[in-house]
Order: sequence, then structure tokens, then C-alpha cells
Amino acid sequence: MAKRKTVAVIGGGVSGLAAAKAFDERGHRVIGFERTHDFGGVWEPSRSYPDVQTQSPKDLYRFTDLPMPDSYPEWPKGPQVHAYLHAYADKHRLGRLFRLNSNVVTMDRRADGQPGWTLTIEEAGQTRQEEFDFVAVATGQFSDKNILSFPGQEAFIARGGQVMHSSDYCDPEQARGKRVVVLGGSKSATDLAVNAARNGAAQVTMVYRENVWRLPYFIGGINFKHLLYMRAQESQFNGWGRSGLTRAVAAITKPLVWANFRGLETMLKLQLGLKKWDMVPDSPIEKEASCSLPIVTPGLFEGFRDGSIRPVRGTFERFEGDGVVLSTGETVGCDVAVLAVGWKLGVPFLPEKHRARLIEPDGQYRVYRLSVNPDLPDMGFIGFNSSFCTVLSAEMIANWLVRYADGKLANQPGEDDMRANIDAMLDWRRRERPAAQVYGGLCSAPFHFRHFDELLADIGATTRKRANPLAEQFSYPDAGAYGTFLASAPQYAAQ
Repeated sequence: MAKRKTVAVIGGGVSGLAAAKAFDERGHRVIGFERTHDFGGVWEPSRSYPDVQTQSPKDLYRFTDLPMPDSYPEWPKGPQVHAYLHAYADKHRLGRLFRLNSNVVTMDRRADGQPGWTLTIEEAGQTRQEEFDFVAVATGQFSDKNILSFPGQEAFIARGGQVMHSSDYCDPEQARGKRVVVLGGSKSATDLAVNAARNGAAQVTMVYRENVWRLPYFIGGINFKHLLYMRAQESQFNGWGRSGLTRAVAAITKPLVWANFRGLETMLKLQLGLKKWDMVPDSPIEKEASCSLPIVTPGLFEGFRDGSIRPVRGTFERFEGDGVVLSTGETVGCDVAVLAVGWKLGVPFLPEKHRARLIEPDGQYRVYRLSVNPDLPDMGFIGFNSSFCTVLSAEMIANWLVRYADGKLANQPGEDDMRANIDAMLDWRRRERPAAQVYGGLCSAPFHFRHFDELLADIGATTRKRANPLAEQFSYPDAGAYGTFLASAPQYAAQ
């Protein structure tokens, strides 16, 4: 039996809902803080751009106990995901736990020397402080815009030009009849380029810095979830902590693995016409596979072919006159510049003295199981374990974190054990798999199964794999099955 705690959950998106449910069902007193007027995080309509949809199929983007409706398409649109998150909140009565329009300004260790944290909260223009035994940070990786500015930008705007972050492109009419220049090559950048072209933009130019492997929803007619989200495929990447036997097997099978990935690359080159657009990446796909691999927006390469979208490799140098000068030396006419440059990864409400313990000088995060830091007690992160199974990943780590907070893990780690594991994982990312350093080292892809295996072992789940070995090896993670696995772990309630 665990002591009942007062728990703060910061954020009301996917991760915040998972955290609130996990701590509430154990009997803790949960108070959630969402700085906007509604649940949903990046899926809240006012924060979404037109035609936004998931990168993952709907059966990979769901909680364990609530499938997405059958009426939803394979890749749901933003409003559908928003409605789904509300349905999950309603099912578990999570609305009663959250305070909307409530912003956490800062947090620090309690001044009285007791365990826990003091949060400074801003509501309706007023601030106050509240103390908590435990804090679950669920702001994720997409809460603060990455804002860039370039020389000449103010003068460009004064002449009537527009410069906006991708999340501020909310109305297709913003593009109609305009020369639109999108900076970035991510999924959001390609979504916006396609949307602008389809909604009457006079010209669309997509300026991106480097070539990356892009995955279409269907590769050779096969849904990519049947090709890339498999335990058998995952084992072909160089994971962490490999034993001598594992390394020996990898050496023996290296030619087969090489042929497998070269075949995949060949299919992508032919299907997308990458050579024609000078978009073939320099690095092999197996070295670059991570959360940064974008999904191809339907209509992107069609736009290249019909001329409605022009790809240019480079970046912005400055605004000049009624255009933008690129690093290539070319000047592109521009009425609307959309900066699809992502979000700032960080915890701005955590004071620098604490952030220094959390973040290495090179930006890598010191977190055990992608969730906790032994030098920052009584807190943990949910949603930092970014993946292609975002919702399931958040729910899995939430279930792990509540047990960690209560000292109820079957494998409850000591501080020295956590530090040693953190150092080993940092060394693996830096030396053996540089691609794993993306997003501060907080991406679990392409090692979904390995990550979930570790969490389930820690939790003490007696069932960790599906009974059908073929399904377990050659099928994508099944959220419903993981609900069963979690249910097989020891259950308890806090009092």
C-alpha cells in the first residue's frame, strides 16, 4: 500500500491525460494544469494547421482501453484526434482533475525542506503558489514554438509581407493568390506546402536544409506499419547494451540486413522519384531511422511534378524587398513566409539550477527510462519518450511513473543504478547510434518493443508478449494487448 500523494500534472495533451488517469486510478489527489482553454495539446484546433493528420495509423495512435472509432480513416485528421482525446477524458472523468487557462510559471523544491515541489501558477492574471508531493511534467516536446528571425524581416512585414510559425497557419485563405515560401522539410512543412498549393497559392516554394529519408503511407502498395513497426525489423538496428552473442549474430547477418535496407531504399527512390528531385539522402536509412523520419504528405511529389510546389535545398539568409534571399544566392518572391522550424525542447518553468542537472552541455537529457532523473526527486516526465506510437508510449510511461513514485516497481532502481544506466545510454547514443541523439536523446524509435519490454519488466507484468509468436515478431505494437500486459502486473491503491 502506498501513501496517497498530491500530484501536479503539467499539461493537458495526450501525455497529461495519460498521467492524470494513471495517478488518479491509484488513489492519488491529482491536479492538472493546462495553460490553454481546452484539452488536446497540439491537437487543439486553434493550435493546428489545416489538414493536419497523424503520421501514425489510427491503431498505432490510441490508448490501450479505447480504440479510435471505426468511422475514422486510417490516418485521422486533427479534429478527429481532438474529439478522440475528449472521449478518453470523458471516459475516465479526467475533466474534474484539470484547471484550464492555468499556467505553471516556475517550480522549485519546497523551501521547508520537505519532499516535493512548490509550483507558481498564473490564473486570470494573478499568481499563487501550491505545494505538491510529486510533479508529472507532461508538456511533451511540442509546447513552445521555435521562433526564428532574419535580417530584413521587420521591413518585409512593414511592406505588407507576413512571417509566421507553422502553428499560426490556421486558415487556407492566408495562402490564396499569394507567393508562399515554406522553410523546413518536416511533416508540418510538407503538409503546409501541399495545403497552400491546393488552396490557390500563386506560387509555393519549399526550402529545406538537408535530404532525409521520407516514408510514404504505402510502400509498394503495403501499409508501412506492416513493414517498419515489427520486432523482427527492430532487431536489425544497433540497439543498446548488446551482448557478445548479440554482436556476433549481428556480424553474421550483416549482409542480409544490408540487402534488406538497400532494397527498401531502392523502393523509396523509385516510388517517390528521389533522384529526379535531387532528394536522395547521403546516409543509409538504417543509420538515420528515428523520430525525425517524416511521412510523405499525400500530394507532395505530385505537386513537384505539376510545378505547383518547387523544392529548393538551402535556407533563408535574409528578407529583401518583396522576397527572401536564400543561402543558394537565389531570391524568391514572397508574400507569406511560413517557418516550419518546429518547437523548442525544454522545461522553461524549471529553474536553471535544476535544468543543469537534467540537460547535458550537448543538449542530451539525463533521464532513466526516458522519464526520471535521480538528482531531481519527486518528479518525472511523461511524453518525453517520443515515438511513432505516441499515445501508447505516453500511457506506458505513465503506468511506469506512478509505480516509480510509489516505490512499487518490481525492479525499483536505486540512484546509483539510474546514474549508471543514464551514462551508458548517453555513451551509446554518442558513440554507436548518433541518430538516437535527436530530440535530446528522447526518441524511443525505432526501438518501440525494446523500450516497452523494459517498462513491463520494471512494472512486474507477468505477460509481456502476445501468445502468437508470429504476430509478436512480424506485427506492429498492439495497444489492446499492452492493456492486457499492464493488467497482469501487481495492482495496488494508494491510501
